[in-house]
Amino acid sequence: MKPHERQPQIEAIIRREGEASVEMLAARFDVSAETIRRDLSLLAERGRVQKVHGGARRPLLVAEPSHEVREVVSAAEKAQIGRRLADAVGPGETLFIDTGSTTLAAAEPLAAVPGLTVITNSCRLAERLAQAGSDAVIHLLGGRYGADNAQTTGSAVIEQIALFRADRAVLTVAAFDPAVGAMDASLDEAQVARAMIRNARSVTLLADATKFGRYAAYAVCGTADADLVISDGRLNRAHREALKDRGVELWT
Repeated sequence: MKPHERQPQIEAIIRREGEASVEMLAARFDVSAETIRRDLSLLAERGRVQKVHGGARRPLLVAEPSHEVREVVSAAEKAQIGRRLADAVGPGETLFIDTGSTTLAAAEPLAAVPGLTVITNSCRLAERLAQAGSDAVIHLLGGRYGADNAQTTGSAVIEQIALFRADRAVLTVAAFDPAVGAMDASLDEAQVARAMIRNARSVTLLADATKFGRYAAYAVCGTADADLVISDGRLNRAHREALKDRGVELWT
């Protein structure tokens, strides 16, 4: 069995059982303990499992670092996701766009799409669209200001979202598992995303490959609620097939 076939099975065992030892996994797959250690190291690097002495266990719920840190992680992949989003969005669409390093990476490509209307709680996104020469009509939602993400959240934002209808909600998330759905590490951000979903005709999720197989505390939407997922070429075959099985369109 090849590593790309074995590793998703190892991950499934650990998620089901909670924890698994190197010795048990080596016997289960009839490979050496060193091979299993390499598999667990790769899974841990991707956030799929948490390594412990002698084995691995289910990963902890993710807590996102600062915006400054997130903006440089997987920057090339996020830029590619932004270009693919611009390919998906048609001229004249009305978009809800939430706050995130991935949606921010989409600002310049989106600026080239004519006639957009953008409703967002991201001050950085609104500014970057304008600086890139977008002709979009931009509505910046007002509410409680968070300096790290330069975003607004809270009940005032939720109330304003209800005043709009959009062709598409474009959302970036902290974690995504095809068996569970999209999740966020912030309750405030998850509430904004859910409100945008309620008032949009379709949902586009932006998630680079590192977000897959992770779990966060706050639900955003189920996998079946997403019409399009845009990720990058690193996304493994198991997650690609899981999205296909659930009828979700995937672009990479």
